[in-house]
Amino acid sequence: MTETGTPMIRMAAVDKHFGELHVLKDINLEVAAGQVVVVLGPSGSGKSTLCRTINRLEPIDGGEIAIDGKALPAEGKALAGLRADVGMVFQSFNLFAHKTILENVMLAPTKVRRQNKAEAEKNAMRLLERVGIANQKDKYPAQLSGGQQQRVAIARALAMGPKVMLFDEPTSALDPEMVNEVLDVMTTLAKEGMTMLVVTHEMGFARRAAHRVIFMADGEIVEDATPDDFFTNPTSDRAKDFLGKILTH
Repeated sequence: MTETGTPMIRMAAVDKHFGELHVLKDINLEVAAGQVVVVLGPSGSGKSTLCRTINRLEPIDGGEIAIDGKALPAEGKALAGLRADVGMVFQSFNLFAHKTILENVMLAPTKVRRQNKAEAEKNAMRLLERVGIANQKDKYPAQLSGGQQQRVAIARALAMGPKVMLFDEPTSALDPEMVNEVLDVMTTLAKEGMTMLVVTHEMGFARRAAHRVIFMADGEIVEDATPDDFFTNPTSDRAKDFLGKILTH
């Protein structure tokens, strides 16, 4: 919690349908400032939808979501302002193909935060250094490996100085040998105290970097535990089944 006890992310009685499908059922979740929460669960359990509702990429049908004590606005300038505080990294890197790596990272701070160019460039270079690809700054996304592109996407999200970082399966589109270079950057962010909500299949990252593991099944939060408790002593049959399948492979 922050000094005032306000959670950085708060979801209260959140519901979401896609047509007949009830994808989020009465979700109640609080994430304190500086906490790293990893969301696990089988495909179709609602993990990505949960992640995408937090910055209203998916509108909700009921309940309330607040970031740092402020309710999520429905649309317009207030929503754009709030989105600037919530960094998002997706499976696909979503970089602008016609802009260099440096330009990709500088774009939002100059357009949204109205940073001057020199300041934005200095900040972008610092972040590219931080994710280990400053030497690629003049290249275009297509010239980089998937792992490098995802690290650019993380730098781009950090360039806005977000209060919260959301990661929606950030390594699932990567070749196995590139996964660790992205997870290493995320582990460093976690150690530095960034508030993070991470949807992932990477159990090693969940054990190493998470403060809490949320396990979802059928649109509900079934377990909310420390990584140690979750991996060694899951309480629900759904989680036992899930871990049995994953950890025996």
